[in-house]
Amino acid sequence: MHRRHVLAAALSAAGVALCAPAAALAQGYPEKPVTLVVPWPAGGSTDIAMRTIAEAASKHLGQPLVVDNKPGATGTLGPAVMAANAKPDGYTIAQMPISVMRLPLMQKTAWDALKDFTYIVHLTGYTFGVTTKADNQFKTWADVVEYAKANPGKVTYGTPGAGSSLHIGMEQIAAKAGIKLTHVPFKGGAETNAAVLGGHTTLQADSTGWRPLVDAGQLRLLAIWTAERSKNWPDAPTLKELSYPFVFDSPFGVAGPKGMDPAVVQKLHDAFKKAIEDKAVIEAMARYDMVPRYLDTAGYRKLVGEIIESEKA
Repeated sequence: MHRRHVLAAALSAAGVALCAPAAALAQGYPEKPVTLVVPWPAGGSTDIAMRTIAEAASKHLGQPLVVDNKPGATGTLGPAVMAANAKPDGYTIAQMPISVMRLPLMQKTAWDALKDFTYIVHLTGYTFGVTTKADNQFKTWADVVEYAKANPGKVTYGTPGAGSSLHIGMEQIAAKAGIKLTHVPFKGGAETNAAVLGGHTTLQADSTGWRPLVDAGQLRLLAIWTAERSKNWPDAPTLKELSYPFVFDSPFGVAGPKGMDPAVVQKLHDAFKKAIEDKAVIEAMARYDMVPRYLDTAGYRKLVGEIIESEKA
């Protein structure tokens, strides 16, 4: 299924007015705590990873990085509000999910992904997988497909939102399998965990915030979306092993509003770069099957342009 067909049927987002930011002065920066907007609910894998990175980066920056959770609109609400309202002084920055680049291709938005943000540093990407409650009837992905073919639309799955990489991926998998699944959007991983664990959805498609539940035997990992099997869950097959020609990854980093002083950007860049080189941070990220994927400011902006072009296809 073409990703744009999926998005056109599912996406909606609130418009946010943009304002013209004032130039920031780097002298003495930072003189106060920096707000780091995380556009997902507290307790999910992104929130946990970003808090770990922020704590380490704070030590190098010389001021606290304070996480502000602003979930909604498939991860675009927080960055959109930042782009519209925050001064480009380096005191408000945001984690940037791929949906920020994707949504403007599908509908009118208040932001331009290339023009309205200052990209600071690329950090890492997600490992995705499909889970189900461990005590239900679905022991393998083949069991899900068999049931879904006999009961079109009765298999439900939760994701972090309409138009997310997980939503698009599940619809492409379903189309390839010749089955109809019913999507249930949530705001983030903590909610998708609760839904599948409580039996409110049949499946969960999400990043590795499900790890503690899988490791505890409460959820079963049916498939992983990486190119190769994970060392953390070696029994979980990849999509390619299940005859689906897909690998899904969703890179992310940190950005601020447009017009930031390059010297401020450099200070933030350096703090985050040192953070993801920290052994404790690397170990914490590994618990969620994340690895550092550093790109500097120019490299990150180039990647964003490449993502936008690929999403147009």
